[in-house]
Amino acid sequence: MAPEAPNINNSRRKIVNLAPEGQNKVADTFTQLYIHVVFAVKGRESLINTEWKDKLYRYISGIIANQNQKLYIINGMPDHVHLLISMKPDKTLSDLVREIKEHSTKYINGQGLVIGKFQWQNGFGAFSVSQSGVDRVIDYIKGQEEHHSKRTFREEYLELLEKFKIEFQEKYIFEELI
Repeated sequence: MAPEAPNINNSRRKIVNLAPEGQNKVADTFTQLYIHVVFAVKGRESLINTEWKDKLYRYISGIIANQNQKLYIINGMPDHVHLLISMKPDKTLSDLVREIKEHSTKYINGQGLVIGKFQWQNGFGAFSVSQSGVDRVIDYIKGQEEHHSKRTFREEYLELLEKFKIEFQEKYIFEELI
């Protein structure tokens, strides 16, 4: 007989699992993980052209769907991209972003969309979003053109890091333009 778990709080109900020994005792995993992801073109070069950015965004949407994750919105500027993703816990964020960057780079270079070689900058920013904040983040990502009429990507990114209380050393935030 298995020992009974200690009663931590008398107001909680005791959960009894009647699954036979050796069988999965958890019916499913339920999560709600919203992540606002931001990453930049290497050197912050303005390479994402308005003529093909929608194709790129559709391609990235497909990458995310193929990883069994959900994209709510994608938008950005010629030098960076914002995404709002709902993630399942079977995939790490780092693996997902690596897949997005790797395959979208191959797409851009394979299609000859830029002169020379396209690359994303190393690293990314990721910010958790509560259910109550999803609509606000969607509006924020939709409004990228408006935001950047008032501030640079660097200013925006540093503001996000500070808002989410992410410790950083500014000298490691961006690779310098070559």
